[in-house]
Amino acid sequence: MPLLHAFDLLTEPPEEAALPPVVLLIGNDSTLRSWCRTQLSAGQDESEVEGDTVQWGDLRDDLSTASLFSSGQPRMVVVRGGDALVKRYRTELEDYVAAPSKAGRLLMEIDTLASNTRLYKAASKQGWLVQCKPPTIQSGRSTRPDHGRIRSFLQKYIAPRHRCRITSTATDRLLDLVGDDIGMLDTELAKLAVNLPVDGEITDGLVDDVVAGWQGKTMWEIIDAAASGNAAVALEHVDRLMGSGQRPIALLPQLAWSLRRLGMTTAAVDAAEQRGRRIGLSDALRTAGFRGRPQDLKQAEQQLKQLGRERARQILPWLLAADLKLKGSHSSEGRDRWVLEELFLRLARTR
Repeated sequence: MPLLHAFDLLTEPPEEAALPPVVLLIGNDSTLRSWCRTQLSAGQDESEVEGDTVQWGDLRDDLSTASLFSSGQPRMVVVRGGDALVKRYRTELEDYVAAPSKAGRLLMEIDTLASNTRLYKAASKQGWLVQCKPPTIQSGRSTRPDHGRIRSFLQKYIAPRHRCRITSTATDRLLDLVGDDIGMLDTELAKLAVNLPVDGEITDGLVDDVVAGWQGKTMWEIIDAAASGNAAVALEHVDRLMGSGQRPIALLPQLAWSLRRLGMTTAAVDAAEQRGRRIGLSDALRTAGFRGRPQDLKQAEQQLKQLGRERARQILPWLLAADLKLKGSHSSEGRDRWVLEELFLRLARTR
């Protein structure tokens, strides 16, 4: 098991006897690195050093010195900021990892490490490479977050850490609000768990109340109203948010995140037709990155039908124009409101 993801390591912890002499935690997600480090060093004689200050001779001595307190188990030496150490002692590290000491176990945190380097190849033979960043999947020539794995990890690992459970719909809602940052998801789940008895269940309603709050709920109502063509309701909610101190330049990115998916869906349909094949709206929405409950998918389809093909094609240019205006000609208070009003009227339901 030379190359694995932090999710796998945390959900299926290995036996101590199975740990190799070298483990590299690769990735810049500090939360995942911290959890993996705690998991791997639990119950072991451990020492920590900083990669930008430790001298190679001292580190080599630590790794070659057997522990007096771990009943014959190798001593764990944790290197924080390993990128600096690699930069200073690359050759020495490559030689050590290729033939590591049996007295010590090297656990090093590294932000990035190219797969074509000698260190990477040596570590893959003698130890483990643990990816400490949210998982991704290939989508054409680009990559995107693997929300299926993130959703499963949130339900199977993060939620039990806080003695709670979370429904599938609440998981989707939380990911929509927070994103795929593992540290943020852990923090928000901790806040949600406080509102429940031990082993209680988090619902999407609780996520809306605790994570989004009234401003978050209002923002979702604006998005739904605008995309559905109900300009009057959208303008009413914008007035409420602006009365509480929110400014259009802060509201537009939240609107654009949802409306952009409708524009991307239309682009996916057009691209499929240009290649001589037809694609259903539900498939096009998923291609554009839409995820959520079945009723949310159905609502998005209705919004696209309300807009019609020609106006839906204009969503992306309209959003770009609105962004440029808020950062330029309509950046002053008072004029900035007109930008959102114009956008809502363009999306409004026609008679």
